Amino acid sequence: QVRLVESGGGLVQAGGSLKVSCEASGETDSITYMGWYRQSPEKDREFVAGQYNDGSIKYDDSIKDRAKISRDSSKGMVYLQMDNLKPEDSAVYYCNAEFYGPYGVIYMTWGQGTQVTVSS
Repeated sequence: QVRLVESGGGLVQAGGSLKVSCEASGETDSITYMGWYRQSPEKDREFVAGQYNDGSIKYDDSIKDRAKISRDSSKGMVYLQMDNLKPEDSAVYYCNAEFYGPYGVIYMTWGQGTQVTVSS
């Protein structure tokens, strides 16, 4: 099993920057992917960014020029640096990870989320 805990959310003014972090614990050697989603009251949960173990990265178009995902696999960490934040970036940011379970089945797990609020 893999457990995820996010941190680093908060209140920031529009145009500001924020870095959210996520720490994995448990069988972290089984992780193949870590990433970020977000959900606001007005929208369904949506993909933000993700990074596979081979280093390949994907971003959602809405944030790709303003965000950078990074991982420190030795520490089981994934980070999301966000710059030039906009009020529409306000959401609960969720960390997720894919990992190998028994019999080679890939599972997905989620953290509890961290609130990011961008004031105008």
